[in-house]
Amino acid sequence: MCSFWYVLLPALGGYTLTSLYLLKNPHILHKKKCTSFYCTHISHRGGCGERIESTMEAFTHAVAQGTQMLELDCHLTHDGYVVVSHDENLLRQTGHDITISSVSVQNLPLYKERLELTFYKGHYSSGSDRKFTLLEDVFRMFPEIPISIEIKENNNQLIEKVSELVKRYHREEITVWASVSSTIMNKCRKTNGVMPYSFSLYQGVMLLILFYSGLLPFVPLGESLLQFYLPRVINRKFIPEKNILRNRFVVTLIEKVTMRKSLFKHLAARGIQVHLFVCNTDEDIRAAFEAGATGVMSDYPSLLSSYLLRNTQEE
Repeated sequence: MCSFWYVLLPALGGYTLTSLYLLKNPHILHKKKCTSFYCTHISHRGGCGERIESTMEAFTHAVAQGTQMLELDCHLTHDGYVVVSHDENLLRQTGHDITISSVSVQNLPLYKERLELTFYKGHYSSGSDRKFTLLEDVFRMFPEIPISIEIKENNNQLIEKVSELVKRYHREEITVWASVSSTIMNKCRKTNGVMPYSFSLYQGVMLLILFYSGLLPFVPLGESLLQFYLPRVINRKFIPEKNILRNRFVVTLIEKVTMRKSLFKHLAARGIQVHLFVCNTDEDIRAAFEAGATGVMSDYPSLLSSYLLRNTQEE
């Protein structure tokens, strides 16, 4: 029995030391990813705190404020147009209980005059533009701005049309596939494997398992971005629908498990950008960067620009 421990303990010690060394020096085993963009300033739903979410006015305003990436979601109309919208059902956004897939693009209702922010309860946005916009129009207007597109629907036609538009406007290097669902993400990658992509929920969980088991430094990663909640905003600014996420203990545990600076530093060293969201105050922006984020996603592009300018000057 003693001989077993004489073998096991040195082996475990050697494995731990090697893993820790490679965690800090990933270039020994992995070539650093070189995406054609590096974004510190990301506008959530086009900067939905300062203009109505996902409208052309919001995107134009965010770019004018210096955003380096637009984050948006897409759905397909009944007549086959790719529309930028967070929700498939338009009740929250328009007051009409209809789905995008059930109406033609010409029959889409207008956004509400004032829209409450999902990640900042009690705060509202407004603007002169209340029209839904087409993904193609966003591509045409901002040909050089990186865009992260979240696909929420398991819809082959939607995925194929998004890919076709990306190819038509020569945006494959600066347009990111994003989805919580691994099933949807696999379809996105199969449809267009050139586009960079972010971690799905399942792959994110696997990333944590690899990190805590010490295996992460040895495993190749295909993803180019990790986009994840800043847990401290949950229950304070963002009230999730799932009851389990309304439990403070659960949220605290998620924060302790996920906000690991050594993990984020390792990913950054491998060329994988870490974007934390949705940060709508200076305190949350600071917390995200202190946790090791390479970029921050905010509903308020001018607030984020102001924070980055002040802190760059201080440095």
